[in-house]
Amino acid sequence: MVRVLFVCLGNICRSPMAEAVFAHMVEQVGLDGQIHADSAGTGNWHVGEAPHSGTRKILAREGIGYEGRARLLIRDDLDAFDYIITMDRENLRNVKALGQGMAKVVSLMEFAPETNVEEVPDPYYDGRFEEVYRLVTQASEGLLNTIRREHSL
Repeated sequence: MVRVLFVCLGNICRSPMAEAVFAHMVEQVGLDGQIHADSAGTGNWHVGEAPHSGTRKILAREGIGYEGRARLLIRDDLDAFDYIITMDRENLRNVKALGQGMAKVVSLMEFAPETNVEEVPDPYYDGRFEEVYRLVTQASEGLLNTIRREHSL
């Protein structure tokens, strides 16, 4: 089982959207028994909460189910996952500050170089959920292709 963890700041906007979109893609190609997705945040403000209404609205519109609750990234995640995928440079620094682990830690947008975008913007204050959905979808396709190639799936 290939395990993928998406990480943002509060785990209520970007990372749950990325988790849900990626898991949906994985299911659509019949690999849900071989690839597992989860998400976490580097800050503890929203632990236990459902995703932001903006994230829930877009996922519902796209027919993508999601039941997760916000959780905090912990040190053990660095060894429990094969990939830890961050939404921006701050999240990347926060993950790396936890130390070294077995997981490959990389920014999500590295899987969509054609966008010329380095970070997924945080829509918490500015409401850019549509842009986040577009970026997450493009990059998740690239991530899935990479995982399939690297793990011969």
